[in-house]
Amino acid sequence: MPEVIFNGPAGRIEGRFQPAKQRNAPIALILHPHPQFGGTMNNQITYQLFYMFAKRGFAVLRFNFRGVGRSQGAFDHGAGELSDAAAALDWVQTIHPDARSCWIAGFSFGAWIGMQLLMRRPEIEGFISIAPPANLNDFSFLAPCPSSGLIVHGDIDKVVPLKDVQTLVDKLKTQKGIVIDQRVIEGANHFFENKVDELLGHCEQYVDMRLASTIETA
Repeated sequence: MPEVIFNGPAGRIEGRFQPAKQRNAPIALILHPHPQFGGTMNNQITYQLFYMFAKRGFAVLRFNFRGVGRSQGAFDHGAGELSDAAAALDWVQTIHPDARSCWIAGFSFGAWIGMQLLMRRPEIEGFISIAPPANLNDFSFLAPCPSSGLIVHGDIDKVVPLKDVQTLVDKLKTQKGIVIDQRVIEGANHFFENKVDELLGHCEQYVDMRLASTIETA
């Protein structure tokens, strides 16, 4: 798991990168929670998602948004962080130019940034959004959502009430051509305390299902 530094729009960006063994392996980009509330690339859920994709042969990058850890710059309320994510994806694509597809996975604030990047990059064919902050940030840009994905939430999340995420999911499910898989974890709060293993189990199951269907149609 090499430490990497690459250029971003606000200066250098610090990351951790796991290259893939196969040239055409898919890429996964992992986005961490809110920088102003202690979110870093070493957040437990971000870290576990990184290894989940690495174990499945993906080329995986997690990184610190601007102003976090050794990444330069300052918090930019989402606009700059979206640019950071785009630069991170560009960087991985220069390392793995033959990648056959790309996935994005984000937790909380990272889920919001990830969904915005999804709208801008047609090569992203799958996403995992964990506790997307549907009550705190505007998700109306998902019109329409271009890719199928997984949305996971806890039913006792006090930061982002389930009803707000449900409204977002219901809206996305009306769109044709994509499938939104929703999982609600009982007894889970916004940080999935004591529920991380269950959360990862849902994510692993979803990615394996999508990979299997890709193989069948190849």
